[in-house]
Parts: sequence; structure tokens; C-alpha cells
Amino acid sequence: MSGAPQRRTLGSRYLYEPFDSAHARIETHERVFEERWVALNRILEQIESGLDRLERRLWLAVYGVAIALAGQILAFMLNTRPFP
Repeated sequence: MSGAPQRRTLGSRYLYEPFDSAHARIETHERVFEERWVALNRILEQIESGLDRLERRLWLAVYGVAIALAGQILAFMLNTRPFP
């Protein structure tokens, strides 16, 4: 007889091989973490693009107000200057 235990070959392998539930649980958590990470990155990219659009709109409003003020100052200067 050899020193190694003999394995049965009939039946399901799950009856004879131990199932490592901790390893399966870790793999599942890793897959869930990866999916959440991908979703988080996608959401952050959407937020960033929204902030970029908002920044462009704000600068457009600032430039619009500056142009309107410059136009009002120019109109005031042209109307109050005496004619030669």
C-alpha cells in the first residue's frame, strides 16, 4: 500500500473535494468592486464634463456682462462729449 490516500472516482467531485467558500467570496467581492469602480469612474467623468460645460457658460456670461458694460460706458462717453 502506498502512503497517499486513494480517491474515489465515482460520483460528483463536490462530494470529495472541499469547496473553498472564502476564496469564492473574495473573487465575488473583487468582481463587485471592479464593477463599482467602473461605474464610479463613469459618473465622475459625467460630473467633470458637466462642470466643464458650466464653466464655459459662466465665462460666456461674464464676457457678456463685460461687453454690455463697455457698451454702456462707450454710449455714455459719446453722448456727453461736446461737439466742436
